[in-house]
Amino acid sequence: MANIIRNYNNIRERVDEDIEVILVNDGSTHTITDKDLVDFFSESEANFSYLESATNKGKGHAIRWGVEQAEGDLIIYTDIDFPYTTDSFLNVYHALRSNCCDVAVGVKDEQYYKHVPFIRRSLSRMLRVMTRSLLSIPITDTQCGLKGFKRTVADTFTDTKINRYLFDLEFIRKAHKCGFKILPIDISLNKDVQFRRMNYSILFPELLNFFKIMSKK
Repeated sequence: MANIIRNYNNIRERVDEDIEVILVNDGSTHTITDKDLVDFFSESEANFSYLESATNKGKGHAIRWGVEQAEGDLIIYTDIDFPYTTDSFLNVYHALRSNCCDVAVGVKDEQYYKHVPFIRRSLSRMLRVMTRSLLSIPITDTQCGLKGFKRTVADTFTDTKINRYLFDLEFIRKAHKCGFKILPIDISLNKDVQFRRMNYSILFPELLNFFKIMSKK
């Protein structure tokens, strides 16, 4: 909870407009002191919504649910542990606010990969090679957990179908085919980030999802 509040306060201090916060708990069994969070945001008079699913349906499903509830002109999503720096978040925000793009996509640099476990790093690079070789999109690093887009792109996002790992890739390809301008934004990790163990059972289903994305006209 403290991490959410700290990052919210950091962003609020540097953004000159109201912030809508939507937190989606996708069937997590970990306690995040819901009441304390609701109390904090109520006392701060923030525009806050808490969505909770009884079962885990995947990150793609959770973020689509949040996007469906969002009311702002700009929508930015990230992970609950806020692994990226406040500057990275704000770079996405300013790119959208300045009208230089419709979709702002966080992309990882080589410094990022130094903090990532070897197998996860290898899988990420393999996906980038496959994306570059087989899909006609302007960005190959599609899996960074920090992205934003304008309200005009929201329907394209909620029209995605993949519920897990490759929902980002599906979204970016849809947005590109719809003619939206997509801009890569360099991002940096916070120093204290610890990556959770990857569930390798998702690899085969997500490989099938990749070829489904590739086969769509």
